[in-house]
Amino acid sequence: MGRTLTFKIFRYNPTKENDQPRIDTYEIEETKRLNVFTALNILRETQAPDLMFDFVCRAGICGSCSMMINGRPTLACRTLTSDLPDTIELYPLPFFKLLGDLSVDTGVWFHEMAEKVESWIHTQKEFDPTAEEERMDNATANKIYEAERCIECGCCLAGCATIQIYPDFLGATGLNRIGRFLIDPRDERGDQEWFELVSTDEGVFGCIGMMACDDVCPKDLPLLEVFSFIRRKLSGIALAKDK
Repeated sequence: MGRTLTFKIFRYNPTKENDQPRIDTYEIEETKRLNVFTALNILRETQAPDLMFDFVCRAGICGSCSMMINGRPTLACRTLTSDLPDTIELYPLPFFKLLGDLSVDTGVWFHEMAEKVESWIHTQKEFDPTAEEERMDNATANKIYEAERCIECGCCLAGCATIQIYPDFLGATGLNRIGRFLIDPRDERGDQEWFELVSTDEGVFGCIGMMACDDVCPKDLPLLEVFSFIRRKLSGIALAKDK
């Protein structure tokens, strides 16, 4: 017999007339290697058929099942109940629009962020489908790969104190995206363009340095390195302008 796990889950359906936010309590028996995602599926199948939460890959790749688990933003599919106490409290991620229960809309924010930072390679070169792919050194390619590992789960934004107060702040995921294109030698944006894009309080200098984003990132992205790189780059641009 495994432990009896008590789940205290935030419930609220904003599309349902007269529904009110509340905490519902459920109990299930813990099984070997049980994770929070599987536990939620068991609860939906046996006790709460209308329970709303998100998932796609079930393998820590899509980022859909991110939620607050005992006060920490993380992925349900990668959180084993054996690492948690007998009572597990689940809430939706803050900051994002609530769709219902544990489900939030991260897509709109990430789409708007991608447009805001112009998340594509800027080049004047015409695309030639028959040409050989441009090469770059392995060190640069590896740095780009590290930044590209972001799964846009929103955990870093949920843990960010700045973005809760200033919703226009780009957050760790937006700054990481900028860092990815700053590193890429194929992007032809000039220093002034980068400076105007990310030197404001909405950009890297809006970060107050608590680094909760780095603590909660489920993919262990090197966010500290990315932020430091961006700050050094912008500081160098500013010093060059003053000369």
